[in-house]
Amino acid sequence: MTYVVTEACIRCKYTDCVEVCPVDCFYEGDNMLVIHPDECIDCGVCEPECPVEAIVPDSEPGAERWLELNREYASVWPNITRKKPAPEDADEWKDVAEKFDRFFKPEPGGS
Repeated sequence: MTYVVTEACIRCKYTDCVEVCPVDCFYEGDNMLVIHPDECIDCGVCEPECPVEAIVPDSEPGAERWLELNREYASVWPNITRKKPAPEDADEWKDVAEKFDRFFKPEPGGS
């Protein structure tokens, strides 16, 4: 099992989870993070740190889609190992549902 980041992260991109990860398996896109499933050790310390509950075990219903997305983008986005400030409008996006089709950006982050 591994953990995955879901669409709740899109446009919020809080990085509290990155700070606690013991194996540095988070990768940064332009407007969300992903977890590399082959690097995650299933410790679960990141899950409670996410203020928008965007991190779930891959065994949850519907997580298969996110597992593949996390795997794909973790292979091309830069690794992130330190907490960064969230986007200024992150709080405005944390309760917005169904963000993927409208707002997901495949470009890497890291600015």
